[in-house]
Amino acid sequence: MEVPFQIPILFDLSATFFFGITGALVALRRGYDIVGLFALAFVTGVGGGLLRDGLFIQQGPPAVTTDGRYIVVVLLASIVGLFFHNWVKRLTRWIALLDAIGLGAYAVVGVEKSLAAGLSLAAAVLVGIINAVGGGLLRDLLVRDEPLLLKPGQFYTLAAFAGCLLFVLLTTYFKMPAPRAGLITVAATFVFRVLAIQFNWRTPPLYRPETPEE
Repeated sequence: MEVPFQIPILFDLSATFFFGITGALVALRRGYDIVGLFALAFVTGVGGGLLRDGLFIQQGPPAVTTDGRYIVVVLLASIVGLFFHNWVKRLTRWIALLDAIGLGAYAVVGVEKSLAAGLSLAAAVLVGIINAVGGGLLRDLLVRDEPLLLKPGQFYTLAAFAGCLLFVLLTTYFKMPAPRAGLITVAATFVFRVLAIQFNWRTPPLYRPETPEE
């Protein structure tokens, strides 16, 4: 039996914690109450896994609901975001680096679980992308912002897409073991994302509407 790629639980919980904090900060900027703060921290922290398991794979309860540690971590993220938000803002660079690692890791997990569930290669790539960026998508929808996923901007979703394709290529066509392919994919996606941040690589709009003449 082939050994799957697995994210270390400590990294998974840490990523959930820091992503949850970013959701809490959005809630504070919006003036939400404690319920809204926890809700945004929750969907930002674990939204990708919820969409993956609840909407696409549908093989029992989502993984984040069967392990109580995720709820505890989101609760801690809410508390830290509420009481230490000024200090947390200084960690923006470190959170960006963690996010760059998590982008590739969650893309790989999404692809691998989708293929194991019998989804096609194209569908597995789609689920991998959603697993990687779904938390931010749900957060934007809940606060009624135009999702960052749809706007021109730094290579983020494209980095996740490239990671998904690379993992599929390595495992399907080069028959590389999933753990090794996963590590290569995470490293490549991390480098790609960091370079996009460093050099501000951005996607251009496909069409610029003409402004009406005054």
